[in-house]
Amino acid sequence: MDSSQLLGITTFTYLFSTLLYVAILVFKAPRLGVVATLFTLVAWLIQTAGLALRWMESYQMGIGHAPLTNMYESVVFFSWTIIILYLLIEWKFKTKIIGAFAVPFAFLAMAYASFSTNISKTINPLIPALQSNWLIAHVVTCFIGYAAFAVAAGLGVMYLIKNGSKKGDQKPHGLISSLPSLETIDDIIHKTMVFGFIWLTAGIITGAVWANSAWGTYWSWDPKETWSLITWFIYAITLHARYTRGWSGTKIAYLSIFGFFAVLFTYYGVNFILSGLHSYGSN
Repeated sequence: MDSSQLLGITTFTYLFSTLLYVAILVFKAPRLGVVATLFTLVAWLIQTAGLALRWMESYQMGIGHAPLTNMYESVVFFSWTIIILYLLIEWKFKTKIIGAFAVPFAFLAMAYASFSTNISKTINPLIPALQSNWLIAHVVTCFIGYAAFAVAAGLGVMYLIKNGSKKGDQKPHGLISSLPSLETIDDIIHKTMVFGFIWLTAGIITGAVWANSAWGTYWSWDPKETWSLITWFIYAITLHARYTRGWSGTKIAYLSIFGFFAVLFTYYGVNFILSGLHSYGSN
């Protein structure tokens, strides 16, 4: 069995996990929570094995490098990071229903990686710009930040759904009543965004150091660099507004979703729409 088969199994296991988490929400079946978490953890372990095997396969081909160098590998790693972050949040806050809003991001990422015809799944030699010890540090820090923002966006959707269900002073009913309180959701959104912001900052810094070693300059206003900075400012302004203006609730929920669209364009849109020094990411 090769890495592609393991990662293909991961895709369908994440789909099943997503359906289980949605079933918990729709049918108010908390007993499914343990099963959903178990399937998610198993899928993550299979995915981890797939990434490790792909790494080994690159060495067997004589071009050994971490599986983080093209769009396919980065999407798989993005999915991997979302799940590990979600599992940590589930463990800390003891709220499994968040999985209905977070795990689908991991499934969609894996589905895109598995079935898209626009990206190559082959293992290729590293181009000179990627032959650096900064590769892993930069990619890992950026994608931990991206994953945190993905989870925050899912939580933002959860907040808006629950908040929108309120009518006057009436309490939410039906499946909405099974969601955590608005205060709890808002608190997790905030903490997740802070976590992601710290890691994105680290990603930009490591990227600048890497750029200096590869191209002789820390910053060249490449489209990827520019949009990374725009994304950083969106979250910086959001967090600043929370600390200084007391923004919370609906405003932060909308900004978490808006910020994630900026993340998606920085990560995906720039590679396929704008040309620049980072265009190799689409190969």
